[in-house]
Amino acid sequence: MNKKYHVYGIGNALTDIEYEVSPELLQELEIEKGVMTLIEEDHQNKIVEGLDGSPCKMSCGGSAANTVIALAQFGGKGFYSCKVANDETGSFYTEDLLRCEVDTNLQHHEPEEGITGKCLVLVTPDADRTMNTFLGITSNFSENELVPEAIADSQYLYIEGYLVPNPRGKEAAIKARNIAQEAGGKVAISLSDLNMVRAFKQQFLDIIGSGVDFIFSNESEALEMAGTEDISEAIEYFKTLSKGFAITLGAKGSVIFDGKNIIEIPAVKVNPIDTVGAGDMFAGAFLYGITHGMSFSEAGKLASQACARLITNFGARLEAEETRSLLQAV
Repeated sequence: MNKKYHVYGIGNALTDIEYEVSPELLQELEIEKGVMTLIEEDHQNKIVEGLDGSPCKMSCGGSAANTVIALAQFGGKGFYSCKVANDETGSFYTEDLLRCEVDTNLQHHEPEEGITGKCLVLVTPDADRTMNTFLGITSNFSENELVPEAIADSQYLYIEGYLVPNPRGKEAAIKARNIAQEAGGKVAISLSDLNMVRAFKQQFLDIIGSGVDFIFSNESEALEMAGTEDISEAIEYFKTLSKGFAITLGAKGSVIFDGKNIIEIPAVKVNPIDTVGAGDMFAGAFLYGITHGMSFSEAGKLASQACARLITNFGARLEAEETRSLLQAV
């Protein structure tokens, strides 16, 4: 079945603002290291003041946006539904998304009054990333941001787990899932963050419903979701939720279930500088692979190579030329 889009993603529109910081500064600013924390705008502004004018890198982001952009950079056709405000940050976000050759509902819907969401990404020398996020208008993401005809015309719907705290976001994810499945498309979901799984497991299960086609997770998220400390038990639990899945294991590589077999993908050894967006890149490269004739094993190897390349740079994305050259090499 021919579809116009390889992947239709839904998620939070967040302008990523990335800083290099020390663990000591995180402690001084009373920020929990290594997780994503939702905060209010005044708190976010105080953190920026505490960073004292440090240089930063800005790009349109949000987990699913990073994934769809990665897919596009490999040569896939992606669509991204999100919500921005009619402010300067929102204009930057829309323009950056279109520069990345990703179609979006922002081309069809006029932005509303409000404040576009921002994510402070604080990277420590151990390559860990800590995120402090003010959602702004994206906290109002709802069914209104969906473009049903584009969902139906996509091979995969990709749902970002960061939508689960928002009841309207969860409802939009379920509606999008139903549209995709009724049109013969496949559905993938990312668990996104350990704190999301800790606080919103039932919401994830509501979105998964009777089952999806693919789940992306890291090891800690998988263990939390399964309520176990044994990764083999988590793998068995995930088989009850999805036809396939990928669980990334950091330096140990990843495990992929293709519906029949568990495939172990070794990690590519590199010296990491910044792990921001590694999981998003993994998903984008993997989804590119399986929508372009690759086996799950081949797509997993491409995803592993892409992650390795990404974490040796600062920022949540590579340049398009890098992804294309990586694809040719793999």
